[in-house]
Amino acid sequence: MAITAGPNLNSVLSPTQTTLVNNYIDFTATATAGWAQQYLPDLMEKEAEVFGNRSIAGFLSQVGAEEAMSADQVVWSEQGRLHLSYNCVTTDVSAGLVTIGTDIDGNAAAGAHGIRVGDTVIISKAGVTMQGYVSVEDTGAAVANITVLPYKAAAMTTFFADGDVATIMVYGSEFGKGTVGQVKANEPQFKSFSNKPVIIKDYFQVNGSDASQIGWVEVSGEDGQNGYLWYLKAEGDTRSRFTDYLEMSMVESVKATPGTSVINTALGTATTATDLAGTEGLFAAIEDRGNETSGVTGVNAATDLAEFDAILAEFDKQGAIEENMMFVNRSTALAMDDMLASMNSYGAGGTSYGVFDNSEDMALNLGFSGFRRGSYDFYKSDWKYLNDRSTRGALLDTAGAIRGVIIPAGVSSVYDQQLGKNLKRPFLHVRYRASQADDRKMKSWITGSVGGASTSDLDAMNVHYLSERCLVVQGANNFMLMN
Repeated sequence: MAITAGPNLNSVLSPTQTTLVNNYIDFTATATAGWAQQYLPDLMEKEAEVFGNRSIAGFLSQVGAEEAMSADQVVWSEQGRLHLSYNCVTTDVSAGLVTIGTDIDGNAAAGAHGIRVGDTVIISKAGVTMQGYVSVEDTGAAVANITVLPYKAAAMTTFFADGDVATIMVYGSEFGKGTVGQVKANEPQFKSFSNKPVIIKDYFQVNGSDASQIGWVEVSGEDGQNGYLWYLKAEGDTRSRFTDYLEMSMVESVKATPGTSVINTALGTATTATDLAGTEGLFAAIEDRGNETSGVTGVNAATDLAEFDAILAEFDKQGAIEENMMFVNRSTALAMDDMLASMNSYGAGGTSYGVFDNSEDMALNLGFSGFRRGSYDFYKSDWKYLNDRSTRGALLDTAGAIRGVIIPAGVSSVYDQQLGKNLKRPFLHVRYRASQADDRKMKSWITGSVGGASTSDLDAMNVHYLSERCLVVQGANNFMLMN
């Protein structure tokens, strides 16, 4: 019998008293790297949390509520303006002819305006105001013309020229003795809005070997998971990221334009574009039905105050909600602090020390969390989503940058189509799909054969996440987007 020695029979050498690297266990050695020294370093097991709490969720929980829905869409109605005001053009001032255009909010009104014969109106443009009486109403297919007789002059030529762009407002009516009353009634315009929920999904997988493997790094996450199993870190990060996606989807989503080719090929089979219709998020709703401003730009305190007063003037034109919440990025927050500090003239050099007795030995508070201007109360808060470099903070210097949003506090009275009655609800709230059979607010389940699951022979743990929801923005005319 022949004995054949292996080629590496003497590769394991007897230990000696020489301090060489091959006398010690090198558990990180690879083909290209290993310990650069022969002694084991002092291992710091705890993973350093260099970004603090990385989650950006929490905005919607502060300003809104969540409600269940059991339909494919949510529909709500909002009341229109009570008084009549339109943009107009003085077509023929010698004849008193005025052509009605859009209403004061820019909605089409020609041919369907509410100005009637017998109404008394004010027509105004920059520097000129005229009271008049509507004597003739001539509605056509494309335009709506009325004849206005001025009270203080023989003709409109005293006030306007042909083609002047102006605003006309009804302030009352006048009828002579023994005449018939008004023969035309005004009906309120029904304004309804709708939004559809979207299905949001995510997924995490770890095989059985990795799930049972203990490492030397002690992990920790935002949800409190900790230990020496690395998959706990990965699963926790996936869950936290999905939670953030639920909020980010409600803020950033847009509806697909009809006819746009939005095709889902994630499962290998293309679906129709109508299956991916999108949903209306907060920013899209404000851009479509709300107000936008570039005010409070941080140029200087006086300019910022004037810009902020322009925001108040716009709110006066809308619902004039007295309490508002501002969620802004860092630069806008500092600009507001400087604006408010400039209004404080007492103290050394205009600076107030501390918060008690203006003592300069106490901490100097240079920030403001709330203030009152005119009849409005504002509560200011930093929005991490607009500051974080991995979210909207990365777009700070781009054309699509958003620096903040002003949201009315409190509730609004709306007519709920499903319940058939008026309800008090926050201006902003999330609707999620739920019924007695299934709650899709935030679902998670495990499949496979690892981690307690016994659903298949797959040697892995699959964690699935799902939610179906949409955002309802009521009274978007009371919102302001800073961009």
